[in-house]
Amino acid sequence: MTATSADYTADLQLFIAGEWRGGEGRDTRPVVDPATAGTIAELPVATAADLDEALAAAARGWPAWRAKTPDERGALMHKVAGLIRERVDHIATLLTLEQGKPIAQARGEVLSAAGLFDYFAEQGKRIEGRVVQRPAGERAMVLKQPVGPVAAFSPWNFPVNLMAKKVAPALAAGCVVIAKAPEETPGCTGALMRCIADAGIPGDAAQLVYGNPDMISRHLLGSPVIRKVSFTGSTAVGKHLMKLAADHVQRITMELGGHAPVLIFDDCDLEATLDRVVAQKFRNAGQVCVSPTRFYVQAGIYDAFVRGFAERTKRVRVGHGLDPDTQMGPLANARRAPALQAMIADATAKGARVIAGGEAMEKGYFFQPTALADVPIEAEAMVNEPFGPMALMRPFDTEEEAIEQANRLPYGLAAFAFTENGRRINRVADGIESGMVGINSFVISAHDLPFGGVKQSGFGSESGPEGLDGYLVTKAVHIC
Repeated sequence: MTATSADYTADLQLFIAGEWRGGEGRDTRPVVDPATAGTIAELPVATAADLDEALAAAARGWPAWRAKTPDERGALMHKVAGLIRERVDHIATLLTLEQGKPIAQARGEVLSAAGLFDYFAEQGKRIEGRVVQRPAGERAMVLKQPVGPVAAFSPWNFPVNLMAKKVAPALAAGCVVIAKAPEETPGCTGALMRCIADAGIPGDAAQLVYGNPDMISRHLLGSPVIRKVSFTGSTAVGKHLMKLAADHVQRITMELGGHAPVLIFDDCDLEATLDRVVAQKFRNAGQVCVSPTRFYVQAGIYDAFVRGFAERTKRVRVGHGLDPDTQMGPLANARRAPALQAMIADATAKGARVIAGGEAMEKGYFFQPTALADVPIEAEAMVNEPFGPMALMRPFDTEEEAIEQANRLPYGLAAFAFTENGRRINRVADGIESGMVGINSFVISAHDLPFGGVKQSGFGSESGPEGLDGYLVTKAVHIC
């Protein structure tokens, strides 16, 4: 399939009030293949009139969607999951063309989105309240009910899965949703919305818009129709949306930036640990909110860790995501490479050593897998998330020092530790200030467990029962 084929451009449309809409009468913006830096299509963007129509459709559609039984909603959501699986190759190819990640990773992301719809199709049947004991003839109950129309904002790094993480629980709870997907990846997210629509979910229950992010957020959050905002992205943008949501006291879930620390203790299985951390660091070119980035390594194994990390980093195969041998694709946009180069220059000026990579590559938005050793804590990269294929290493002596460094920043999304000491595992899991902690593992995202952070990495959870709860309000009913 080519990027300019009809089946690609058909997915680059808005979906408003049950209608697919192309570029007629609307401005467009280019969609770029990050592997070539070439434009592959033009994306129509929403106007203020489009957003007004979407809001009116959401207000109209919510009573009908919430009135469906959990079984009825669940059956439709299972159909969505089935269609995603049937179309996995198509959607994954679009995802790789637009975002750059290797095709195997793209397929995994699409299948994860299918799993989210299946999970929440069933979890929506388990929304429960409680009955509180009262004198004979009286009742007191606690009910959980859908919060209402939702504005969902998802990013470009995992566009299919993160859109599903918001749309699936919203629909399962009985809410309707207007999804603002990333302009960088409209084909794959449009294909996901086609699965939703083709499964029979009404067009006023799930809608999709693209366009100017600031205009869309101000317009949607400026409407009293919207009762809930869910956002995944940078801390700076999250703070901006929180301010907008304050005017109508809209419920908020924020999954914001991170800068994940990795504590490597001297009793770990060093070779196995190196194999895991290097593969995980360069997944999706490091453009992952929970990507391991700050490696704190116990002094006794530090030199061996640095050597092993550099050797493995130099072997990472970089190329176009559609090549099955590729292990790391390009950065998703042009602006990231200069930022990474500035961070490297700052770190080396302050004493860090580049042990692998460190340069942009000639074609497209490719950047070499990069590792720096002896990085001082005052380096910019140790304070602000690189969000790219860059690993930062420095030694530590004691467990207390390692935990202190892990907690040093105002972020707390994910953290990791590698050790074979059972008591230390408990101490580290308790001591690290993070919404998610992985011990001897990077598997911290699962459909049935909460995903979210603390401090300036946000609040609220996605996935699991906790993710569904974010789309529900609590009502106490007293009967005498």
